Amino acid sequence: MNMCIKSLKSKVRDEVKKHVATLSPSDIEKQSRVVVEKLLNLQKYKESKRVSVYLSMKDEVQTDKIVEDILSKGKTCFIPLYTKTSMSMVKLNSLDDLESLPKTKWNIRQPLETDAREEACENGIDLMITPGLAFTKDGVRLGRGKGYYDRYLTEYEKKTGHNLFTVGLAFQEQIRPDIPIEETDKKLNLVIYPECS
Repeated sequence: MNMCIKSLKSKVRDEVKKHVATLSPSDIEKQSRVVVEKLLNLQKYKESKRVSVYLSMKDEVQTDKIVEDILSKGKTCFIPLYTKTSMSMVKLNSLDDLESLPKTKWNIRQPLETDAREEACENGIDLMITPGLAFTKDGVRLGRGKGYYDRYLTEYEKKTGHNLFTVGLAFQEQIRPDIPIEETDKKLNLVIYPECS
């Protein structure tokens, strides 16, 4: 990795974290509501039968309503399963299933590695909803630095021969005019934030 780009990314992460840290719980709830409504009204989302979505931490656009909507509309829902070195997207069966999952050190629910669950690559995903720390309006995404999503998207493409349609969800404070990128960084198809049209 280019050390200059690594340093620039680190600087952007620090700046955005500071901005997001100023958001009150009501700001987070309000912006999340606007962003989620835009997503649920998106034609691509409406047409998608198999959707993967992150389970939100408290400093991310809240995804509870998205998970509920996916399941209530009879779509198939996939959620991340993180290990130390990789991430897979595994099937979530129901809201009860979600409630029964253990919590990680980040206080998010996650299936056990030993659970027998369908992995999304087996039959494909129509839409992937991704978290991130910062985004540009045209789809450049900056994650938390572990490369989980970039690697997953690369692997998904290799295994299925298809590119995934990806949507990032962002608070207004996470939108940046530009973000330093490397060859391994995957651009998103769309970023939804409160002021986007």
